[in-house]
Amino acid sequence: MEAIALGSRLAGCRGVRVLGVKPCFADYSAEELRLIRDAPRIYYPGPFYADILEAMGKSIFPSCMNHAFAQDKIRQTALFSALGVPHPRTRVYFGKKRQGRILADFSFPFIAKIPRNSSQGRGVFLVTGPEELAVYCGMVHAAYIQEYIPVDRDVRVVVIGKEAVAAYWRIAPPLSVTSNLAQGGRIETRGVPDLAVETALAAARAAGFDDVGLDICVYQGRAVVLEANMKYGTKGLSVLGLDYRRLMENLIADGKI
Repeated sequence: MEAIALGSRLAGCRGVRVLGVKPCFADYSAEELRLIRDAPRIYYPGPFYADILEAMGKSIFPSCMNHAFAQDKIRQTALFSALGVPHPRTRVYFGKKRQGRILADFSFPFIAKIPRNSSQGRGVFLVTGPEELAVYCGMVHAAYIQEYIPVDRDVRVVVIGKEAVAAYWRIAPPLSVTSNLAQGGRIETRGVPDLAVETALAAARAAGFDDVGLDICVYQGRAVVLEANMKYGTKGLSVLGLDYRRLMENLIADGKI
């Protein structure tokens, strides 16, 4: 039986039929509706259809938790705190007087991020003084402030299903505070600490994330989860010699996702 997917993430995978994410459920043909209703699992339903399909009693991949916390650093921080997942000291500030409250809690330098709908290293700032803080606060409704950890790299751990399928260092370019490959970061595959992988797996399992790239900072013998990326790229997997499409085909065929 073909696996049925709505989103295009599995396009090109053998044994997978991609129906597309249509704006109305009624836009699917009678044959497509039959396939959706008969499929034991629907892959990549997207945020609009994820909970609708779950309400229908359908198994989905990725999980609803994946969709609920995608591209929302504020909600991720709250979740990590509630679950006891190690995470850099982080606070969120609202209102006109937030700059004073930020400086009461944090000393320069610290990290400021655009908390929602930012990815690939965009919207991450090293704030070193009051003028930079004022500029950042003028950009955002919610100020997302995080302690600065003085490292030039982090570990990206890709978790699919219940497995860590890849782990590699991402090394920041000179004078950058982000190691994202889209911002000029480079990959190093050697010497990835087991602690980073173990921390990522524990966080993914606790949060119910089953298709995620977790960024792990290792500093002074401690590993912390920086954030969870549900729309992670696959370049790092290629560097490790992994073919993403073949990997997904095998995980589906083996019943692991």
